[in-house]
Amino acid sequence: MLGLWLTMAEPPPRTYTNDFAAPKEVVMRPIGVVRSAHRERHGTPRQACVVADPTQRPDEVARIEVFEPYREALRDLDGFDRIWVIAHLHLNQGWGATVVPPRGERVRRGLFATRAPHRPNPLSLSAARIVEVTSDGITLERLDLLDGTPVLDIKPYVPAIDAFDPSRAGWVDALEE
Repeated sequence: MLGLWLTMAEPPPRTYTNDFAAPKEVVMRPIGVVRSAHRERHGTPRQACVVADPTQRPDEVARIEVFEPYREALRDLDGFDRIWVIAHLHLNQGWGATVVPPRGERVRRGLFATRAPHRPNPLSLSAARIVEVTSDGITLERLDLLDGTPVLDIKPYVPAIDAFDPSRAGWVDALEE
C-alpha cells in the first residue's frame, strides 16, 4: 500500500531548504600555479606572517602565475595590500583526525582546530602581502605554498571584513601567554 501511495503521490514542491543533496563530486579547475623557490615543505614559510625561524628571509617572494583565461580578473587588484589565496595542496596524501602542531606543547589537537595541511580536502587558505600585480600574475611576499601548487581562487583581503578583533583563538591563545 505504501509503495502505491508513493508512486501515485505528486512530488513535493522543490525548495531550497529541504531539497539539498550533497554532490558526489566537486570539480575545480586551477586558475594559476605558484612559482616559488620552495620545492619541499621543510623550509617553506609557515603562515605568511610568522617568522619563527630566523634563517627564513622576511623579504622572500613567490609568484602566482595566472593562466590566460583568468588574467583579466587581475584588474583592480593592484590597490590592495593583501590577498587570500585558496590552493590545492596537491602533494598531500592522507589525513588524520588529530595532529601535533609544530608550535607549543607536543599535544595532539583536533585537525579542525589547527592549520595543519593534511586535511580531508587538501585545501589551503593563505593571506599574503602583494608586492606587485602584473598582467599575468601576482608577486607575493612570503607565500607559504610550494612551487607547482595549483591555485584555485584569489580573493582580496579587506581589513574591515576579514579582521574580527578581538577574537579568541582557543589553544593558540595559551601559546602567546
